[in-house]
Order: sequence, then structure tokens, then C-alpha cells
Amino acid sequence: MTYSVAVAGASGYAGGELLRLLAGHPEFEVRTVTGHSSAGQPLIATQPHLRSLAHLTLRETTPEVLDGHDIVFFALPHGASGALTAQLTNVRLAVDCGADHRLTNAADWAKFYGGEHHEAWSYGVPELLTSTTGSRQRQALIGATRIAAPGCNASTVALSLAPGIAAGVIAADDIVSVLAVGPSGAGKAAKTHLLGAELMGTANPYAVGGTHRHIPEIQQALRGAGARGDVTLSFTPVLVPMSRGILATSTAKLAPGVTAAEVRAAWVNAYAEEPFVHVLPEGEYPRTADTLGANTCLMGVVVDEAAGRVVVVAALDNLAKGTAGAAIQSANIALGLPESTGLSVDGVAP
Repeated sequence: MTYSVAVAGASGYAGGELLRLLAGHPEFEVRTVTGHSSAGQPLIATQPHLRSLAHLTLRETTPEVLDGHDIVFFALPHGASGALTAQLTNVRLAVDCGADHRLTNAADWAKFYGGEHHEAWSYGVPELLTSTTGSRQRQALIGATRIAAPGCNASTVALSLAPGIAAGVIAADDIVSVLAVGPSGAGKAAKTHLLGAELMGTANPYAVGGTHRHIPEIQQALRGAGARGDVTLSFTPVLVPMSRGILATSTAKLAPGVTAAEVRAAWVNAYAEEPFVHVLPEGEYPRTADTLGANTCLMGVVVDEAAGRVVVVAALDNLAKGTAGAAIQSANIALGLPESTGLSVDGVAP
């Protein structure tokens, strides 16, 4: 069966990555692409790398244009999709790559985003542990009709720490995550601090001091994995001069009496059967370059004995596994397709 697909926000980075992956999907046919200021232009004018989709023209992003497709992917700015999704009446599956449907707590939305809070949809991180007994978010995606794709930073940190939380080998009350991130995660809109001249040759922290919008999403995910007590997170992202990628270094207190072997077993066992999340051999740590264009999250795990902390270093492509890949992987599950359809574990190098 071929599913008809529309992509809202197709002129942006997330929309472009969705289209790149969808173009190679054997069961999905992209029929409609929409934009805002780009409406009326050929898609290839804004996404010149998508030669196989050169026949498409960007249309206005309205419920009338989007309705009637089997699947609609939303790649719109935060706060822009909720009003649209509420007006869809004839769409089998909607997948939002923005934040509008991620948070269950309205107070968290008000504090970190503001504006109207919309209902939370099934969270699109299939591998995420959702209990101490090993159940996964995958189960909640089977047959889903509405899916919230994750924040790229949020899923990187949540996947990094959920195995330790679920196994009880780390504490959740003193987590520290520092991330090197590429500027494509900030979207395609022109902003002075994202100009090449401002980024090249420097590293720039942002959203410092507990203000980043992905913090409540990470806390929500780790509570779902079985965190005992409060999830306290110090989260600091740093822009670095690479267009794509996240390298997240997360540390948490080692639980009393837990050995390094037990720590490693928690992560290895959690992801042993996962096609897209890979724990590297002991003593090895990932590079963002090895995830470029792939739907993979690679991680290394070690115990810092002197500090009494577990250190997890995780890498992924923020546009692929961090956004578009997670959205398509989750859509595959919802529709009963093989989970890896249209997705690859192979990156691009050099």
C-alpha cells in the first residue's frame, strides 16, 4: 500500500530532512509540500538538493491543503502547528516535529514556551524505556494516529540516561548534561548569531542556567523511565561550527554499591536489540561525524570512579535521528510497517 504524504514547513531544515528521507521510502509518496513566505515557489528553489522532488511546488500551509492525506508531517516553528492539527478531519496519521504536542504538563508549557497548551500526543522515541521492567515507548506508538516527534537535544539526553534510571544504577537528583550542537537545530530563519562569520572558529553557549525548552521534556521522559524522586537537571547547550550533529556528555551520580560491570550491563542490555541505538565497545566513544545522515544514536558509557559518577557520551544527527528520522521511524510503527523502512544506519563520510 502506498500512503499519500504532505509535509508542512517543507522549506525549512527539518522539512528538508523529512523530504530527503521520505523520497527514499518505498511506502510513502510525497504529494503535497507547504511553506509560508515560500508558498508558490518550486520546492527545489528552497531545497535544491532534493532533485527527485523537483516536480513539487510549495503551497500555503492551511488545513484545507493538508486534509485528505494519509499522513501529514508538521515541521513548523513551535506554537504554529497546534491550531492547525486541531482542524484536521480526514488524516489517518499526523506527526508533529515541533514542540506543540510533547509536554503533558500545562505548567511546563507555560513556563518554557508560553501560549496555548495543546494535548500531548504519543511521544516519538520508540527505544525510550518507559518503566523499570523494560517496556518501551514503542508499544505506545503501535496504531497511533497522532505522534509528537522529540526535541533533538531532549531525545539524545533521555536515551543516554534512561537505561541507568530504569536499572537503578544512577540517581536522578544531580544530572549534568553539556551538549555540543550544530546550528541547524535552530532552524533556517536568518539570525545574526547563526551567521557563518559569527559561528566559525568559536563555541557559544546559549540558554544557560536552566532556561532551555528541552529541559521539561527530558525530565518527563526520565520520570517515565522510573526516576525515583525529583529529576534535577543542569543542561547547557553550546553551539559549535558544524552544520549538523549533537554530542551530549551527561553525568549522573552512581548509586551506592553499584559496580562498573553492572553499569555497563544496564546500557548494553537496554539497547542490545535496538536497530538504531548502539552502545559502543568499552573504552570507545562516538563522533558526530559517524552519525551524519543516519538514523542512529551512538553512545559510550564509563564510570568515573574518582567522582562517583556515570558518564555517557552520545552522538546523533539532530536533523536525522534527532528529528525527521525519529518521526518516520515512529510513523512506520504506527502504521504496522517494518520499523526501519526508509531509514539507514549508514552515515556519510568524510
